[in-house]
Amino acid sequence: MTEAETGVSADLVRGLLREQHPDLAGLPVREVDGGWGNQMWRLGDDLVVRMQRMDTGPGPQLKERRWLPVLAPRLPLPVPTPVRSGTPSERFPKIWTVMTWVDGTPLDLAPITRGDHAADTLAASLAALHVEAPADAPAASDFGAHPSECTGGFEHFLRSVDLGDVAADDVRAVWADAVATAGWRGPRVWVHGDLHPANVVVADGTLAGVVDFGALFAGDPAWDLAAAWLLLPAGGAARFFDRYARADGATVRRARGLAAMKSLFLMLMGRNGDRGLPGGKPAWGPAGRAALGRVLAGL
Repeated sequence: MTEAETGVSADLVRGLLREQHPDLAGLPVREVDGGWGNQMWRLGDDLVVRMQRMDTGPGPQLKERRWLPVLAPRLPLPVPTPVRSGTPSERFPKIWTVMTWVDGTPLDLAPITRGDHAADTLAASLAALHVEAPADAPAASDFGAHPSECTGGFEHFLRSVDLGDVAADDVRAVWADAVATAGWRGPRVWVHGDLHPANVVVADGTLAGVVDFGALFAGDPAWDLAAAWLLLPAGGAARFFDRYARADGATVRRARGLAAMKSLFLMLMGRNGDRGLPGGKPAWGPAGRAALGRVLAGL
């Protein structure tokens, strides 16, 4: 996404800081590649400015402001936490947030080479996150729905991408198996909701942090357990579920179906990036295609 498409520049970020947080305005500002719902601008060495972009409303950032200070202390992997709030103004009519920077390289740009360590780390992190949420925690929406409520999106993604040597019937079989499961019957637990290769960072060949909690909700953990296929190298899902040790068969089946749908979404964003379309991400295509292969291989 170019500066012209977002309307955001380093000068704009500096101007907003001078107006609302002048003590931070002297720090170096540089654009961070990536981002979809929000564009990020590195602020000094330890902070980042999160600017609303593709998100249609302030809800995702407001959720992060409200809940990340609660969740961050209990999670073993670093996550961004808000330190300052930016309000809409004549310069920029949307909200923005200054958050802590999570060091590492997004997984769509750098591989995991220590697969067992990453599987164990992901399992421990999600086990720590997936605890019962309070009554006022955000409810599920499009993120968090049972697969049976997402078939329209799944079919759209499936029709929109080039599957190459993959048989569409094989992908539909995984999805149909997820649709046939019962819904989540456990307590409403905290769920990141949007774990994919661009929303985690790696360092030293393993997972080093989780970012973008804008889809956060309380509900079915299968939406996060899909990460076993989306993030981990081939064969990692089996070790992950062994270490996580909480998922029953129906939850694993829902997670696998959701991983198939998310893989197709990544492939579609990759295709859009290759075509230069707004919001497209060229690096997401190969990540999604690799993830779909892992989904079809099962555990």
